[in-house]
Amino acid sequence: MYAVIATGGKQYRVQEGAVVRIEKLDAEQGANVEFSQVLLVGAGASVTIGAPYVGSAKVLATVEKHGKGDQVVIVKFRRRKHYMRQGTHRQPYTDVKITSIVA
Repeated sequence: MYAVIATGGKQYRVQEGAVVRIEKLDAEQGANVEFSQVLLVGAGASVTIGAPYVGSAKVLATVEKHGKGDQVVIVKFRRRKHYMRQGTHRQPYTDVKITSIVA
């Protein structure tokens, strides 16, 4: 069984036992979280599509860890104008382990 959930402005295809890296959540490590914005639930050949969400479906997960992604260099540059700015960014994330999909 698999599902498509929406969190952090993005959509993720998840299944039980999978570890998914999502946008940072305000939850402690080891805490249980529930995703109620389920867009699609599939089991074999049967697929249920929500409009926009599947009403009774939810996905339960456990927070594994928090962290920061790889460093990305940001450069602003204007040629012949003596202008250059450099910076870096590290996007925070949360790894969650999907424990169950309730459809």
